[in-house]
Amino acid sequence: MDVREVTIPVGNVELVADVILPADSVGVVLFAHGSGSSRHSPRNVAVARVLNQRALGTVLVDLLTPAEDAVDSRTAELRFNIELLADRLAAIVDWLGAEQATRGLPIGLFGASTGAAAALVSAAARPGQVDAVVSRGGRPDLARSALAAVRAPTLLLVGGLDDEVIALNEQARAQLSGTVELHIVPGATHLFEEPGTLDQVTAAAGDWFTRHLTR
Repeated sequence: MDVREVTIPVGNVELVADVILPADSVGVVLFAHGSGSSRHSPRNVAVARVLNQRALGTVLVDLLTPAEDAVDSRTAELRFNIELLADRLAAIVDWLGAEQATRGLPIGLFGASTGAAAALVSAAARPGQVDAVVSRGGRPDLARSALAAVRAPTLLLVGGLDDEVIALNEQARAQLSGTVELHIVPGATHLFEEPGTLDQVTAAAGDWFTRHLTR
């Protein structure tokens, strides 16, 4: 298994990412973390490890530079800048398509919280390159008008006790025009901290990406 820390040039900044590519990878999943989180998010790392076991490569990336993250930790002004995050995700999708190790592999996006909105906007901007999207406890509503342009099959995962986010995901589901499923995990709150609930998330995400990224 190829495990690397890489620096990805995106516009006028460089972003650090952890890339894991199992032997004979059948696809690669790019993660967009949520508000105030990073590529070291234990929940996203847990999901990534399960995907690796299914022969799916993973890219966990910090979408903000250290300087930007320092500003955001004080002001929270960048974590909700969906346009900025989506533009960076789309640039990384382009990078994956050009890199020798990942060129030709189907690409999935996994977004958590506000990262889900960025993932959906990126999917809308790269309809021929993004093959599947999974949102975990996401805010797809923040993708707004981009939702109607998403063509990639999309799975919306929400905790059964996360009432407000369930409502927002139901609204987003109605606006998504392609294949879309809303999966509610019983007994789970927003961060899926209850025993066994994150396991359900990883299993559902793994099934979705295996189905839609395997050619």
